[in-house]
Amino acid sequence: MQFISEQRFDDGVLEREFTLGEIPGTLWTTGSAPAPLILMSHNNGLPKADPRLMARARYTAARGYAVATIDAAGCGDRPRTAAEEQARAELRQAMQAGEPVDEIFESFIGPMVEKAVPDWQTTLDALLSLPEIGGPVGYSGGWTALGIRLAVVEPRIAAAGFFAGGYVPRAQREEARQVTVPLLFLLQWDDEGNPRQRALDLFDAFGSKEKTLHANLGGHVGTPAFELEDGCRFLDRHLK
Repeated sequence: MQFISEQRFDDGVLEREFTLGEIPGTLWTTGSAPAPLILMSHNNGLPKADPRLMARARYTAARGYAVATIDAAGCGDRPRTAAEEQARAELRQAMQAGEPVDEIFESFIGPMVEKAVPDWQTTLDALLSLPEIGGPVGYSGGWTALGIRLAVVEPRIAAAGFFAGGYVPRAQREEARQVTVPLLFLLQWDDEGNPRQRALDLFDAFGSKEKTLHANLGGHVGTPAFELEDGCRFLDRHLK
């Protein structure tokens, strides 16, 4: 892992860009003492520098966490395959025409999850070797499909916060039954791109004995600001 830039903010949060082989990432920390680590994923179509993600990361880091995000293979600013680009073009056309899009999502989200998981695990290995990062590890992010897969295959993840705002492939909906860590699930009740019943069915499928659903009125980007504070309280309960 090589740090390539750093910036200290007025709130005491240190933001450092890094590279790990072909993986670009960002790490936010507030001190030198070992802190719990939060893996903060973004929607697969957004770069790691998305302003909303960066604001969430800084807020969480200021609460005493180390927070990291990456652009995994095919995500953010990293190159996409010709098949992925074609699927995205077909998706845009279908959405504009008001046609069904589930099978198009299946064609590229599932494979993208499979490619992203090794990159996140490689990053996790490197991060946990840093003296300012301890454990345990939490997951918080808008890419729920990735979070489900990581929670199933990565035993170091002790708690997870998911946002029910993106397409979750059928394979990950089945894997949800294997997720057993404490879980906070955010749902926008009027999310125009995510059928409400599908989200409720996914919440029901999670195998966690401790799982909480927060549902708020509003569309996809209308999550209330207080959910960020509530999310940190959830992490505090399980990671500190």
